[in-house]
Amino acid sequence: MELNLILAAVATYILNLPFGYVRQGFKKFSVMWFIAIHAPIPFVVLFRHMFGLGFELYTYPIMVSAFFLGQFTGKKARIHFDRKRVKEDVKIYDTKKDQN
Repeated sequence: MELNLILAAVATYILNLPFGYVRQGFKKFSVMWFIAIHAPIPFVVLFRHMFGLGFELYTYPIMVSAFFLGQFTGKKARIHFDRKRVKEDVKIYDTKKDQN
């Protein structure tokens, strides 16, 4: 049972990475922001069923933590890549400016 809980938590974490990444691109509390948070929930319920976890109380802290950690990690990845992209754009702009 513990191995199934760990596998379900890992699957939940991985599932939420792209949703957290996408969520960062939308205005906070907008419709799309809420959809990015709530769209993976049916899949998490499916993971619970597939791994035979049921809805025991001891599984909630681990699964909820995996859910929000995946969202948070995806959000931080988006912030990191956006900053990196801006730095590259500045370098390209500076290079073009130097050529003129």
